[in-house]
Amino acid sequence: MHLHHHCCLQDVPTYLPEGTILPCNLPREDVRDVFISPTSKDLSELPEGAVVGSASLRRQAQILAKYPHLKVVNFRGNVQTRLRKLQEGECSATLLALAGLKRLDMTQHITKIIEIDDMLPAVAQGAIGIACRTDDEPAQKYLSKLNHEDTRVAIVTERAFLTALDGSCRTPIAGYARRGKDGQLHFKGLVASTDGKKIYETSRAGSFDAAEGERLGREAGEELKAQAGPDFFVW
Repeated sequence: MHLHHHCCLQDVPTYLPEGTILPCNLPREDVRDVFISPTSKDLSELPEGAVVGSASLRRQAQILAKYPHLKVVNFRGNVQTRLRKLQEGECSATLLALAGLKRLDMTQHITKIIEIDDMLPAVAQGAIGIACRTDDEPAQKYLSKLNHEDTRVAIVTERAFLTALDGSCRTPIAGYARRGKDGQLHFKGLVASTDGKKIYETSRAGSFDAAEGERLGREAGEELKAQAGPDFFVW
């Protein structure tokens, strides 16, 4: 039996190696991003020209779309490094994934949790997946008992969206699927230019199962790809 654990599915390519499947997702952590700043309580409070540090093009595009008066700079390093740079004054604020801070037990640094309507998360943000070989039936049987189906359906939907857009973490793409209060599958997705001046958005709803999710995600991606045009993803 051979298993492969992906601690962060948002970093896993949409095309898995031949002979590999992703049949199991653990319960998803909170998908929201957080705002961290030693000087302000919210992005809206930052003054004109304030510098926000982020290595995420998705976050950069959504920040600039709503707050074009801010400046977003590339901000790399692990969480500890980024927080140190923030305290040293390299920027006025930064955004990080709430899931990552929870897993590192560092939520005390959070200034504000950003709601999904204000910052759509990355595809598969907060999700942990376990892959195995296609022909490994004992592993698949074992993983089926660990699988959290609501998370798996959501991730299938989001990754189908990303695949249709030929996207990766180098592209300003966001997508989030969930089971709504009505029991249906609800999906929101967007693609943006890095400067936030152009954003294309879409949403879908359908029955809550993996096959429907894959169809909805693919259609949503194809819709935005057609709207944006063939040259949109060439920076």
